[in-house]
Amino acid sequence: MARTPGRWTGGTLTARDILRPHKVADAVFHPAWIPPSLDQAIDKLKRIRVIAGAVASVGVYTVFADGFDPTELLENALLASVVLLFITPLTVGVMLLVWRRSGTLRQLRTPLLSSLVLLLLFIGSVVAFVLLVHTVNSTSSTFVVIGAGMTMMWMLCFVARGTLRVSGNFFGTGAVHRCLPALLATVTSWLVAVPDLVTGDLHGLGFALGVVFILGAPVTVTAIALLETGRLRRRYGIRLRAHPAGHPPVPGQVPPMPPVPPSGHPYGPPPGAPYVPPQPHPGHGFVPGQGGGNPYAPGAGGNPYGPYNPQPPYGP
Repeated sequence: MARTPGRWTGGTLTARDILRPHKVADAVFHPAWIPPSLDQAIDKLKRIRVIAGAVASVGVYTVFADGFDPTELLENALLASVVLLFITPLTVGVMLLVWRRSGTLRQLRTPLLSSLVLLLLFIGSVVAFVLLVHTVNSTSSTFVVIGAGMTMMWMLCFVARGTLRVSGNFFGTGAVHRCLPALLATVTSWLVAVPDLVTGDLHGLGFALGVVFILGAPVTVTAIALLETGRLRRRYGIRLRAHPAGHPPVPGQVPPMPPVPPSGHPYGPPPGAPYVPPQPHPGHGFVPGQGGGNPYAPGAGGNPYGPYNPQPPYGP
């Protein structure tokens, strides 16, 4: 799948947007080379998957157990980043081995590198935000607290918005294969949630409640991912195990309807064919529509039934 030409931000980011972290996050974490969704139904499925993935990453049990703990929230964010750093390339590598059986991987090099850069940008943003929080909490300098605090608030909006973006496109892996985002979201949500259940770290919740809150998110993500990949297979013929080069072409937009004639009459003349008035009979003096006079006027070309006025054949 070829990369969309253009810069990373698509030329939509201006100097004034630096004060609006959500716009910067949209430009950075949803680049111009990411292909658009095929239909609105898949977009809705992605939104639900993003919400369920956020529940799996942050952990509802963090709020319900002992109150909201920002330190534990940051630890969960770092843990999710580490999981992403290792599991995303590993999962993509397994799929590359599958696709290698039916096609070459050379054409996938560019979107793969772009997705890797996007993954590293997001992880670097999360690490920078965590370091800013620790700097603000550990320093006693007023100027450092003010400067780092303002930067920390900007980074908080930037990372939060970026999390929503990369959860939807999953680091632009849809440019490699349209089924990859759903697969990676499923694998990541399970790897983030299962260790707490296996180790028994339910954060003060009972076993039954812990299973509901810990496994509810990955189960939801898996169900949404199956619906998403199933729709891609049935409607567009895109299969996860098939090489991206072998996918059928995506149907284009419906062409617009032809324009209605200016008269609006269904039986009017076709466009481009002007109305031609009927031509007069040869030798007839009256031309319709052009003020040619009375068609029954005497004289040449006049009334054929006018008074008979014979002329002598010979002059006097």
